Amino acid sequence: MQETELFEPIKAYFESHGYSINAEVKDCDITAIRDDELIVVELKTSANMSLLIQATERQKITDNVYVAIPVAKGKRKHWRGIQRVIRHLELGLLVVSFGPLGASVTKFFDPLPAQRRKSKGRRSAVIREIAERSSEYNTGGSTQTKLVTAYRENAILIATCLEQLGTCSPKKLRDLGTGDRTPTILARNHYGWFQRVERGIYSITDQGIQDIQSYPELHSRSQKFLDDQLENLDTH
Repeated sequence: MQETELFEPIKAYFESHGYSINAEVKDCDITAIRDDELIVVELKTSANMSLLIQATERQKITDNVYVAIPVAKGKRKHWRGIQRVIRHLELGLLVVSFGPLGASVTKFFDPLPAQRRKSKGRRSAVIREIAERSSEYNTGGSTQTKLVTAYRENAILIATCLEQLGTCSPKKLRDLGTGDRTPTILARNHYGWFQRVERGIYSITDQGIQDIQSYPELHSRSQKFLDDQLENLDTH
């Protein structure tokens, strides 16, 4: 079993309770938001030390931290010991069962307010990352996978615009709706997708054209966004 197999059942569980779900946000496997409430869920295929370290680290962001694991196999005494340790660390516990009719999630207990110093900066960074994503393109528990962060999503939009328009200035791109970070993303060129052809004018590189094809859904949405923006300009 892989951690990613736990994602959909946990996602469905929280969505059924009215939460909005995002995956792989600032090292958090899953975030669930409802109004001002922020929940973090860490996924693991077993209750091990790595899981507990990650989960207690997330308590610096919010008191509402759950660990999610599949049904434990083994002696009942050992399972009770695992629950006791998780509860002692003031974490919540969710257990995923897989059967012929699909997966189900059982909540064993909720987290308690953790007596740990909170980092307002880290919480704000998580909230900001969630707010800046247009949709969910990641799977919680993913490893060795290129994640679609808000920054990458913005870069793909800019690259798609340059792919369609040829060359463009940061100001014109911003006017088309690529966001305030456009000049910074172009100048930093973190992914190697952009090149400055003259002062204040950029184009997309061959590497950029190739790489954005790896994100077909985002690329398609970015193309539609640009078409809509250009159509609006024509009608005005």
